[in-house]
Amino acid sequence: QVQVVESGGGLVQAGGSLRVSCAASGRAVSINTMGWYRQAPGKQRELVALITSGGSTNYEDSVKGRFTISRDNSKNTVDLQMNSLKPDDTAIYYCNAKGVTVTLPPRNFEVWGQGTLVTVSP
Repeated sequence: QVQVVESGGGLVQAGGSLRVSCAASGRAVSINTMGWYRQAPGKQRELVALITSGGSTNYEDSVKGRFTISRDNSKNTVDLQMNSLKPDDTAIYYCNAKGVTVTLPPRNFEVWGQGTLVTVSP
């Protein structure tokens, strides 16, 4: 069974920085994509950034140039460095991991963390 646990987040003033981290654990799995999603009050969950095991990244347009996603494949961890934060970035940030079990037969999986709150004050 694969689990992901987030850490970081908190309260920061607009223009400030925060870092959220996520660690995935599980046996006999190969994690392909790790990413961060967020959900603001009254809004749908949206992709913020994701990174593949090969290092390819994808960012939501509004965070490009401000957020940076990085990954340590050896530790199955993913970090999201958030700079120049805006009040609109306020949301619960969720870690997501997708991959396949190294079993016979192999099975795809997708897991979510519990979320960590990021609040950006004006």
